[in-house]
Amino acid sequence: MLGGELALEIRVLAKHGKGVREIAREIGVSRNTVRRYLRDPEAARYRSRPLRPGKLAAFEGYIAERVAAAAPERLEATVLLRELRERGYAGGYSILKEHLARLRPVAAPEPVVRFETAPGEQMQVDWAVIRRGADRLSVFVATLGWSRAAYIEFVTDERLETLLACHEHAFLAFGGVPREVLYDNMRTVVLERNRYGQGQHRFHPGFLDFAGHCGFRPRLCQPYRAQSKGKVERFIRYLRSSFWVPLASRMAAEGLVVDQAAANLAVGRWLREVANARVHATTGEVPADRLEAERQALGPIPPPYGGQLPRRVAEAPSPARPPVTGLQHPLALYDALYAAPGMPGVAP
Repeated sequence: MLGGELALEIRVLAKHGKGVREIAREIGVSRNTVRRYLRDPEAARYRSRPLRPGKLAAFEGYIAERVAAAAPERLEATVLLRELRERGYAGGYSILKEHLARLRPVAAPEPVVRFETAPGEQMQVDWAVIRRGADRLSVFVATLGWSRAAYIEFVTDERLETLLACHEHAFLAFGGVPREVLYDNMRTVVLERNRYGQGQHRFHPGFLDFAGHCGFRPRLCQPYRAQSKGKVERFIRYLRSSFWVPLASRMAAEGLVVDQAAANLAVGRWLREVANARVHATTGEVPADRLEAERQALGPIPPPYGGQLPRRVAEAPSPARPPVTGLQHPLALYDALYAAPGMPGVAP
């Protein structure tokens, strides 16, 4: 059907004395079309056809609820696609992504500086605070530079003993020790930058002893330049959007709070089935597959560390405190929750 502008042009040309044949030739339509629009003034008005419900229509309510539950954090389209597939969604990724774009503005991506390392050369480590307060929850994140394989562990503090234990667990998960590990200004790693000259830092003695025991060289990224350890920084953002926000929002809808045990139970499967099993956007390969090759370049796993850990000052026994309630839940409850559709990051 012609638009209103072309229909108006037909009538204007007719008022100027042009015939049907001439109008049809000039505008590029059939003579019958010109006659119909000249006979029926209402024909120029566009009559919209009733839209048939699309494949996404039945799931728009669920999507709105999930986006609202995760706010102010963002739910990625890849996460929702997995959840919708389990609910019978047969549509594609693009239409879902476009629908999400209409629900919230898309932020411009930050420029990324790429710096690649050889297999077995580097691991990047960082903390991310998930929740503060009495029920504090932090996450230890380690990413191998070449394979992009990642190890995640949720903890309740960021003390030196915890940091060293997380390192040992990461080395076991990766199957070896890299030649260097990159950090920012963790106070459990470095006490003073450039203390003995440019690039010669005063490391925490307990941490330095641990590094020597394991056989890796600690290295610091440039201050105020988090992008120098961009692999782990980007993975933390991915962890929040693809794992933490879906898990926390789903449990919040059930009136539950994610504790350390639940988070670690969930993240183990998420690493196996999602994070380390996806095709990485930069390498174009699966991190788990590249880890098999990188493992050959890693150093041997050291025996358990038992060296210079801080000695705690003996304290008088403190009176018993009442147990904290509200965060720990029966395991059966977690099993039922994790079995719910749309939670790919947890064990069945």
